[in-house]
Amino acid sequence: MPDVRLDAIARACRVQIIRMLTHAGSGHPGGSLSVIDVLVSIMFGRLRHDPKRPDWPDRDRIVLSKGHAVPALYTVMAKAGYFPEDRLITLRKLGSPLQGHPDRTALPGIEAATGSLGQGLSVALGMALGLKMSGSAARVYCILGDGEIQEGQVWEAAMAGPKLGHPEHPIDNLTVILDYNKIQLDDFVAKILDLEPVVAKWQSFGWPVLEIDGHSVDQVGKALDQAEATKGRPTLVVAHTVKGKGVSFMENNPEWHGKSPKPAEAIVAIREILGVTEPAWDEYLKTDPATAAIVNELRALDKK
Repeated sequence: MPDVRLDAIARACRVQIIRMLTHAGSGHPGGSLSVIDVLVSIMFGRLRHDPKRPDWPDRDRIVLSKGHAVPALYTVMAKAGYFPEDRLITLRKLGSPLQGHPDRTALPGIEAATGSLGQGLSVALGMALGLKMSGSAARVYCILGDGEIQEGQVWEAAMAGPKLGHPEHPIDNLTVILDYNKIQLDDFVAKILDLEPVVAKWQSFGWPVLEIDGHSVDQVGKALDQAEATKGRPTLVVAHTVKGKGVSFMENNPEWHGKSPKPAEAIVAIREILGVTEPAWDEYLKTDPATAAIVNELRALDKK
């Protein structure tokens, strides 16, 4: 059975991603929309954490290595209570803690600064090993981008992961999720530098690998369960996703890797995310005051 609660949270987060990027006038919608179901599944499906104590030593950690998709992480953090949702529209504004890439010194709850791609897995390995050595039961979830894993540092970390900490402290408290949306900044990943056979490569380094639909919160949950049950080694989950998921003109379109929507485009995107047809839109807004307020806010931006 699909988890209706998690799907509803993910849908609401998609709306907020579009809203905040439109206010910012810049940012990365495609990869934020592709990874949001994974982040929602982790944050609201299993993460041990306390928004009131973001530095709780035994908390589970999320390392968003593909740091440009941080709008997705900000939306789930706001929804979880780390900060008020009305602060989301300060994304990328001067002085805002919601920087365009994660800044752990600016926003409590961010675990690693990952503006430079390719470093998050190394950071996550160190966190996982440190937790193991300290006797903590906490887990680490590291999310990689597919274009990102063309970086050499990722493969050094991948080679080290299954061996690190043995024999006393194997890092089976680490789950790595690849957001495999198959598009990077310039074009399709296969055209830039093909990753295939990505599963066989990671398996050859000793990683157990699971392949799932990254937009099925049910499949994400089961994969995280299986990873947690796997002892002695960290696990890689290859989450097949769609860049720009939920918005027809953004889906599978490299143009929307790093371009924010205009207000009119944002309103269409929100309507599509909510599954409302154009003829029914005005009537729908009368029944959903929260969405109507966002739409009015975006229309006002269009007049500036």
